[in-house]
Amino acid sequence: MLGYVTVGTNDLERAARFYDAIAAEMGVGRMMEFDTFIAWGEMHGAPGIAATRPYDGKAATVGNGMMVALEASSKEQVHRLHEIALAKGGSDEGAPGPRGEPDASGTVFYAAYFRDPDGNKLNAFLMAPGA
Repeated sequence: MLGYVTVGTNDLERAARFYDAIAAEMGVGRMMEFDTFIAWGEMHGAPGIAATRPYDGKAATVGNGMMVALEASSKEQVHRLHEIALAKGGSDEGAPGPRGEPDASGTVFYAAYFRDPDGNKLNAFLMAPGA
């Protein structure tokens, strides 16, 4: 059902450096690019993410309570995405690790939380067997 998520930015070049690195780790690249907007993902397939300068010309601000969740392919990728985010100007919002207790089948929610350079909150997660 989800097609893509857009986050606001006040510095598209800075956002591009951040999301280029995140997208590369996830095996995708830019799928659309305009003067005020860049989108990453696959043209047809999984949901994508975009960074844009606000259409109204006002400053981009962070959505309180809003978060973009990126589904990782492994626990190792959760760690790499967190490391990439911090290396590219993001900030830590929660180190990689299990969250909560495993369900009846032993599956646990494994995640890392970070913000992009504009303050938009993201996480990398995986529903993984065991902790």
